[in-house]
Amino acid sequence: MTEFSLATPPAEIPGHGLLAGRKVVVTAAAGTGIGFATARRALLEGADVVVSDFHERRLGETVEKLTGEFPDQQVASVVCDVSSTAAVDALIAGSADALGRIDVVVNNAGLGGETPVVDMTDEQWDRVLDITLTSTFRSTRAALRYFSGVEHGGVIVNNASVLGWRAQHGQAHYAAAKAGVMALTRCSAIEAAEHGVRINAVAPSIAKHPFLAKVTSDELLDELASREAYGRAAEVWEIAATIAMLASDYTTYLTGEIVSVSSQRA
Repeated sequence: MTEFSLATPPAEIPGHGLLAGRKVVVTAAAGTGIGFATARRALLEGADVVVSDFHERRLGETVEKLTGEFPDQQVASVVCDVSSTAAVDALIAGSADALGRIDVVVNNAGLGGETPVVDMTDEQWDRVLDITLTSTFRSTRAALRYFSGVEHGGVIVNNASVLGWRAQHGQAHYAAAKAGVMALTRCSAIEAAEHGVRINAVAPSIAKHPFLAKVTSDELLDELASREAYGRAAEVWEIAATIAMLASDYTTYLTGEIVSVSSQRA
């Protein structure tokens, strides 16, 4: 029998038209992380995309990179501070204007850090909860207000984390926020069903990318990767591919669910 191992990351799979003709909004999409990979995967799958981020310069670079690779598809951008209700509302309204309509909203914005509870300040706690959980609420609320006024329904995909289920030292604020994202996903999905809107979330274990490496030590990243069945972190495109699946018609009966993108050992 031929042996096959996923310890070495596989090549990124090509697009299969899963989102052909769809209009997709992705928050926190500037740079090299899951948000950028999700916007790129949506384009690979045939969508037009609005990318949003707080970092205006990096957002411009992202648009330039994506339009260079996908010249026949629309890539628009909206600068948005997800800590502002007015800015998030403007993001949804501006995206609908730019694309003609919205079919999918991916809530990717989040903020982490590593601080033990005993040393954590109120400001550190509040900041992580606001950017990671409350911003997802703001965007979900704005998206549902939009979707409830149109006939075509829609999809929301939230970025949670396995830390919403599992404990890790120094991550109480981030884990609490991601657990909240999971609960928000489940409850809002029940409310959204009557409007033909599906809401699900992904819960990655670890996806290694340059931004994560800036805020987490190599030693911790290597330790976390070693706990995975494949002995490596996920590639960001592997997370993005799962998000694309949840946004597509392959999951029309799935709502209020959290899909773990992980190979952690039981």
